Amino acid sequence: MPDLNDAVETKADAAQELASDLAEAIDERGWTVGTAESLTGGTIATLLAAAPGAGEWFRGSVVAYSPDVKFDLLGVDPGPVVTEDCARTMARSASRLLEADLVVSVTGVGGPEPDEGKPAGTAWFALVTPDAEHAEEARFDGDPPEVVTASTEHALRLLLEAARG
Repeated sequence: MPDLNDAVETKADAAQELASDLAEAIDERGWTVGTAESLTGGTIATLLAAAPGAGEWFRGSVVAYSPDVKFDLLGVDPGPVVTEDCARTMARSASRLLEADLVVSVTGVGGPEPDEGKPAGTAWFALVTPDAEHAEEARFDGDPPEVVTASTEHALRLLLEAARG
């Protein structure tokens, strides 16, 4: 039986490779990148900061784990935070605050228990580019560390797809 830590580490390696691929695509675009993170607690930003040339294109992250930070700093309307509206507002606000061209946000339920009537593993992502905005919901299986890892990888894929056009 595979070791859970090995599986999480393999996923983390995949996420680090995505961040490196993103660095190449961003370099070609000349964009800057930022994040607004809740569920992932800064994990996306950590990987981006370690990517090649990050000092040239990575603007930073707003880690808004607490709903109050989402409301007060990012301008999310008070109420449920595992929603499309919350993810979109987080991404728009982070783009403005960080002066970043490309921003991904993630908000969700890591588990192990449901929250706001949503099952553990539910996540909302939003992406803001200079030309467009996109949001999507996803569900990931596993315990909280696995959900964070899967959410991080998903967010990096969204960034990479947008950067590649």
